[in-house]
Amino acid sequence: MQTQVWPAVLSLVGVLFGGGLSFLVQTTVQRRAERSEQRKLTAERAEARRVEQLELLRQFIRAAQQAERAAEDRDGTAAWKSAALDVVDELWVCERMIHVLFASSLHELARAYVKALDHVLWQELDGGSLWDHLKGPKASFLAAARDELSR
Repeated sequence: MQTQVWPAVLSLVGVLFGGGLSFLVQTTVQRRAERSEQRKLTAERAEARRVEQLELLRQFIRAAQQAERAAEDRDGTAAWKSAALDVVDELWVCERMIHVLFASSLHELARAYVKALDHVLWQELDGGSLWDHLKGPKASFLAAARDELSR
């Protein structure tokens, strides 16, 4: 009788051992797959954010260029004033979106640049050219934007 029990016990131990190993392997593979999927989603989200940031910067720079052109072509007519108001509105919207999508340091530089553009559009300059007034804020913003995108 004892000789018949040992093979059954050993068989049961083998089944339990094999089942336990199988469970551990499946659990480990599932965890690795979940981590891999999470890393992939994180990378995709980061790339989508980068594309969104790049498009916002492109839009902001385009609006800033239009504001520079409007300031250079200032003639005080109703048509000029309307176009200038539109471009300033676009600049402020972009500035607020920069506040949402970028670090506060870039937002502060964008705000300074928009304020400088707003000033050259609506105020008479006290000595110096339009470009002298915009050079500092523009260069600072563009350098910070380049640094932000290189991260």
